[in-house]
Amino acid sequence: MVKIVSTEESYECNAEPTRPDDSFHILDSTLRDGAQREGIKLTVAGKLEISRCLDEFGVGFIEGGWPGASPRDTEFFSRAAAELDLKRAQLVAFGATRRPGTTAEEDPLMAALVAAGTSVVTIVAKSHDRHVELALRTTLDENLAMVRDSVAYLRGFGIRVFVDCEHFFDGYKSNPEYSTAIVRTAHEAGADVVVLCDTNGGMIPAQVNAVVGRVFTSTSARLGIHAHDDSGCAVANTLTAVDAGVTHVQCTANGYGERVGNANLFPVVAALELKCGRRVLPQGALGEMTRISRAIADVMNLPPASHQPYVGVSAFAHKAGVHASAIKVQPYLYQHIQPELVGNRMRTLVSDMSGRASVELKSQELGYKLAGDRELMGRIVARVKEKEKEGYSYEAADASFELVLRDEICAGQQRYFHLESWQVIAGRAPSGEENCEATVMLWVAGERIEAKIEGDDPVNTLDAALCAALEKTYPQVGTFEVIDYKVRMLEGHRDAESITQILIDTCAVRASWSTVGVGANIISASLQALEDSYNYGLLRAGVQLPSDGLADLNA
Repeated sequence: MVKIVSTEESYECNAEPTRPDDSFHILDSTLRDGAQREGIKLTVAGKLEISRCLDEFGVGFIEGGWPGASPRDTEFFSRAAAELDLKRAQLVAFGATRRPGTTAEEDPLMAALVAAGTSVVTIVAKSHDRHVELALRTTLDENLAMVRDSVAYLRGFGIRVFVDCEHFFDGYKSNPEYSTAIVRTAHEAGADVVVLCDTNGGMIPAQVNAVVGRVFTSTSARLGIHAHDDSGCAVANTLTAVDAGVTHVQCTANGYGERVGNANLFPVVAALELKCGRRVLPQGALGEMTRISRAIADVMNLPPASHQPYVGVSAFAHKAGVHASAIKVQPYLYQHIQPELVGNRMRTLVSDMSGRASVELKSQELGYKLAGDRELMGRIVARVKEKEKEGYSYEAADASFELVLRDEICAGQQRYFHLESWQVIAGRAPSGEENCEATVMLWVAGERIEAKIEGDDPVNTLDAALCAALEKTYPQVGTFEVIDYKVRMLEGHRDAESITQILIDTCAVRASWSTVGVGANIISASLQALEDSYNYGLLRAGVQLPSDGLADLNA
């Protein structure tokens, strides 16, 4: 049975996990099953890069794809042999049992598995009687022979074999004797692991526990688990199977997979290590989990899931004031582990739900010491609540919040420039060409500066005009680049009129920040967010204000 570690033990990481060895397997199927997610199309170069990430993380096996069935996968295994230098993981080729009515020696896809050159191969076998008869269109006995022959053929080349029993749990409901016979046949033919697959993802933990237990009592096979998440239970089913005695788990990074996905690698290994006291990764690897998760998402060209357990940016984010008050006393009161154990960090969100504790924690997070100044914190809380009523949202705009914070600390607005006026003219010429012109008038260090820029997009042209006006005095703004731009229409603010909220992400050298703007239209709201972005960027760059400068706020 799995050791259950208490909340306090896991938070302090007092568990003494066992060392990783062949007694427990973590197999990652991101490159095969994960790649079946809608919208994912991995290149060979992308698969090689993800392999390096997974190897660095410390998984034992990386399922690379189906050589022979996919030209891209065939190329991947060829290039992997020459280009990958895996330190921890073993590459696994994936395929199927031989076709009905032939021999393993005659099946070209079986030959392709051998040609892939991996020391481990996974083959999928039908274990649901109805699938055998309707999908394979063969007999139950022939399917058993296909499993036996395919495993024996691969073992003849000295290849270690894992057998995935497709639709096992549904098949077990239909015909438990036949599904169990598939497990027994694969094991007796020489399969090292027989994997029970919840291919439809419809099982719940109690069902998984019961079936795995029965299979253990009726076979001597080493069992694995492969769970899909259609019922939202893939991680729980995987952990339940481990509790029932399974010693081989198959997962995908970030839960990528067809339909709604597979068991998510990161919550599974974190739970095994931090909750169950089982060492499944090399020492120190768990602390790289958040970085690895986001690196793989980047290769997939997908945004990281912000609310993903353990590694999401919101996994340890606290909004309600009562939460913040408790966290000030002891973080584990509202956190199940220390975020740093998985390479993440705690965040405090500032909103109209915030109280003094939230503001104090967020200020500390940004580097400002406000403890004890209840009047100042009260002013900041009041201003935030008022701005939120107007449509501003500081949860995803730390840079704008920090500017508000500094304004209150310094009892006055602290800015690098003052925008006097602006104008944007957009239209379409008789030729059909669309164009616009943006003009800004602003004051910088006592000097009135005008800039006029032409372009093809109102917001981008306005941004270019601001940059042109500021660059002479502040050359640093030339390195600022808007990398994300979000528009939201908000209803019911101020006389029930719709207003526009803009969130802008900006980056510069080794830094990025987010700002918010609100206005009656997209252009005015964008301008506010851009103003905050330029002011914050200059602040981060250490540029002195044109006045006498700010006092040392952290003294």
